[in-house]
Amino acid sequence: MKKIQIIADKNKKSLRIKSILINELNKSKINFHKLSIVIGGDGFMLQTLKKNKGNNKLYYGINSGNYGFLMNKFAKGKIIRNLQKAKMITISPLEMIVKNIKNQTKRYIAINEVSVLRQSRQAASLSITCGSKQIIKRLISDGALVSTPAGSTAYNLSVHGPILSLNSNKLSIVPISPFRPRRWKGKIINDRSGIIISNLNPKKRPISAVADNSEVRNAKKIIIKTNKKIKFNLLYDQSRSLQKKIKIEQLRKETS
Repeated sequence: MKKIQIIADKNKKSLRIKSILINELNKSKINFHKLSIVIGGDGFMLQTLKKNKGNNKLYYGINSGNYGFLMNKFAKGKIIRNLQKAKMITISPLEMIVKNIKNQTKRYIAINEVSVLRQSRQAASLSITCGSKQIIKRLISDGALVSTPAGSTAYNLSVHGPILSLNSNKLSIVPISPFRPRRWKGKIINDRSGIIISNLNPKKRPISAVADNSEVRNAKKIIIKTNKKIKFNLLYDQSRSLQKKIKIEQLRKETS
């Protein structure tokens, strides 16, 4: 128990699960090296991972929120067995580097997605390049989104982006409510590619850049790339691995 860290959200359900969990762990002889059990929703898990990047821990999430795509279902009396049989996956986040209209630079990481959003009633006017290739010269829209495979069933799916397999080594670029060109559906690119999103009219059409839930307003230029140096090790129950959850969403999308 001494080597297992429990990080719980402050709501009543999370604290109740934490109390039950401590009792179960104290009765067992389980001994995990560098294991953190995170109790909360997807947002709380993302927040916890970002606060602890670079510590090479194992993270096992227990859902006490709504959907809990990144989390495991709490099974009272079965937690020890589930931990012993859990499978590990490793994911790397996106790194977002933003230069604003004052030429100030901000950096954040995103595990799910980087979204670029219009900041006023005016639609955004964007250009998007990938490496040396221009993906789209001028996109008039509510914004654009760059998603990782782990985040492809979240906001990306809501804006009709593709669901990416966890081992695909791909990123999804999707427009948000495109006006011109109206029928541009986006693009899937290699995750080794660097993406640059530029605001073509920052004075009249201000935009914000958001890495998961960290926002930079009045963005002028956004550079997005996968940071392979940062790795998060997540544990999932055998029956509900992240790969299986993504596959279920793929099948649901195809048949809906």
